[in-house]
Amino acid sequence: MIVLAAADAPAMHAAVGAFDLKKLSKEFREDPYPTYRALRQSDPVHRMPDGSHFLTRYDDCLAVYRDTETWSSDKKLDFRPNFSDSLLYEHHTTSLVFNDPPYHTRVRKLLAPVFTPRALRALQDRVEKLVDRLLELAAGKGEIDLITDFAAAIPVQLIGDMLGIPQDEREPLRGWSLAILGALEPVLSPQQFDTGVSAVADFKEYLNDIIAGRVRSGHGDPAEILSKLISASDFAADGGEGERLSKLELIHNCIFLLNAGHETTTNLIGNAVDLLIRHPDAMRDLRDNSDAMDTAVEEFLRMESSNQLGNRRAVSDTILGGVDIPAGSYVHICIGAANRDPDQFPDPDRLDIRRQPNRHLAFATGIHACAGMSLARMEAQVAIGRLLGRFARIEPAATPVRGGRARFRGFNSYPVRLGG
Repeated sequence: MIVLAAADAPAMHAAVGAFDLKKLSKEFREDPYPTYRALRQSDPVHRMPDGSHFLTRYDDCLAVYRDTETWSSDKKLDFRPNFSDSLLYEHHTTSLVFNDPPYHTRVRKLLAPVFTPRALRALQDRVEKLVDRLLELAAGKGEIDLITDFAAAIPVQLIGDMLGIPQDEREPLRGWSLAILGALEPVLSPQQFDTGVSAVADFKEYLNDIIAGRVRSGHGDPAEILSKLISASDFAADGGEGERLSKLELIHNCIFLLNAGHETTTNLIGNAVDLLIRHPDAMRDLRDNSDAMDTAVEEFLRMESSNQLGNRRAVSDTILGGVDIPAGSYVHICIGAANRDPDQFPDPDRLDIRRQPNRHLAFATGIHACAGMSLARMEAQVAIGRLLGRFARIEPAATPVRGGRARFRGFNSYPVRLGG
């Protein structure tokens, strides 16, 4: 177990006592891991001023993910104070991730065929061609923004294909996604709220028009997820038997697919390349030994998890980590802290691209394990592998800019110079 030096004890105590998700410093947003470590060592089930608890131990976080009887994912109560009856409330309480069974089970079952091994094999060829096109453009420029021109472009283009969105209509997708997910931060400003509401309204209107056109024409590409979901909706002309989606459910879960797929993959690729730039020996090793790519991606996910926080509410009185938790209490699952718990990961602050086992929680676990995690892994493996294979020199061209968010960890901008 890592223990801070005795001289650090007063600073650690002060950091733990003052920690509040609603009052985060710029320093924390840049590097939260020292605070996570201090909490994990001295107050791993930390009670915050609003009565919620912040979890930083791997075992506690895992226990909450696995016990769906005690811990609810439904956010209808929790989102009301921030979102009122707005479109943000409508979206986030209708999407798959913030619901319990049976709704969660029904929607996830309808999405499952999109993420089968066979479906992923078909998508991989598309991802490889897309990555190669992006790298060809990058080679011509010599300098790109790693996020805008590469890491974000991959999932936005892929999900655009999966939803059947015309190529020349995809420009707003990333902005919509960032605005809608930005509203999930612990503190929501009026501007973030208004931007998020507008993004949901615009995306709903856009999808409604696409869906209406598909239903009228009766034509759809069976390879597209949107066509599959329309056929499984209760308003489709040829709707069959079994579980159905309402039109509202269809629209909001298509928005969710963009948000989840964009955020996870963009941050994964951006964080991975940043780690390699900061660890040049690991970059050389991975470039020379591509067979380590699978374990390397798992290590990138562990060290810089795209999603840093999850949340649950206690359905009944319970005990967690030796602390009494009354029914109705809210807990914050700190994925970023759990993934650096030395009781689970030896030498957790060291990048080890061959680390095994590596049972990180970057994609959660249990019934709410990310449905698209295999797709995100594949996109990252292709993107990072081809980037390293194409360029012998990958270095910062200017100071990167972090996203500044607590829930999602990534970069807004990362200028890089490429060569070789």
